Amino acid sequence: MRVLMIKLSSFGDIIHTLPALNALKKSYPEAEIDWITEEIGYSFLYGHPYLRKILLFPRHTLTKKLKKSQLLEVIKEIIILRKKLKNNYDLIIDFQGLLKSGFIAFLAEGKEKIGFANSREKGFFFFFTKKIKTNYQEHAILRYLKLLNCAGIPVSFKDISFPLPPVPNVSFDIKQPYIVINPVTRWESKMWFLEKWTALGKALLNLGYEVVFTGQKRDKEYIKFICQNIGSSINLAGKTDLKSLIPLYEKAHLVISLDTGTLHLAVATGTPTISLFGPTAPWRTGPFGKGHIVFFKKLSCQPCFKRKCKTRECMKKIEVEEIISAVKEMGG
Repeated sequence: MRVLMIKLSSFGDIIHTLPALNALKKSYPEAEIDWITEEIGYSFLYGHPYLRKILLFPRHTLTKKLKKSQLLEVIKEIIILRKKLKNNYDLIIDFQGLLKSGFIAFLAEGKEKIGFANSREKGFFFFFTKKIKTNYQEHAILRYLKLLNCAGIPVSFKDISFPLPPVPNVSFDIKQPYIVINPVTRWESKMWFLEKWTALGKALLNLGYEVVFTGQKRDKEYIKFICQNIGSSINLAGKTDLKSLIPLYEKAHLVISLDTGTLHLAVATGTPTISLFGPTAPWRTGPFGKGHIVFFKKLSCQPCFKRKCKTRECMKKIEVEEIISAVKEMGG
């Protein structure tokens, strides 16, 4: 059986789709599974033993060419993509539920195409041979597994695991025990506060933990400022790729994180997490499974799903003291 999985972005969404990949491979061990994704998913999934091919949807390239009005070049890119998707798939599953993912399902050659009936963007859903209504108040992982059920694939909702790609041979010279902190996310409204990160880092040091910060290269100066105020901590921002975070998270005592993709990577490694949620809904995209603590203040305005907020009241109400209490509760 040949299967095409469509899940383009973001990184957290890629992680949330791994249990569906696991269920698919468990039910059909001999299946040839391809996955089409954007740049960040392509680099992370590359070399995954469950996948025959990882196909790249060149969103950044297409966006640049559209901005330059290079329509002929865009058409050429789509033709190239169409050729890559001519694999006579037995099953095509769109886990994304967006216009662009529906367009990919339309381009792909396959007998059965399955997607969400009530997707967030209207358009290409009518190209699916089967559609399932989804409850967006359910966790994303459960919604994706139910999509497999719609395809007639047996799914165990009790045996949910995250098959991660091969880990590179990396080592970190960090004293045990250590706690990893992810203090940056793309949405301004999800951000906590510099003085609170500083106070938290100092409190963790007093508890006997090494404190390690992770982030992207663009986060380096922000995290450097926190580290300087703490006095003793490790700044790995921009020094790791996503795959090398796997062994770092696996060996951590726990991970403290905002709502960002690397939070879900920490969950996938089996490490306990403490997460801070503000404008988004943890029951939909929070850490899945037991062993995690989520701070969500349940204000009347939550969840608003706004990327910007003048007050960030929902984040302001999360206090350092309650996070330290959670650390102690989790064996600190």
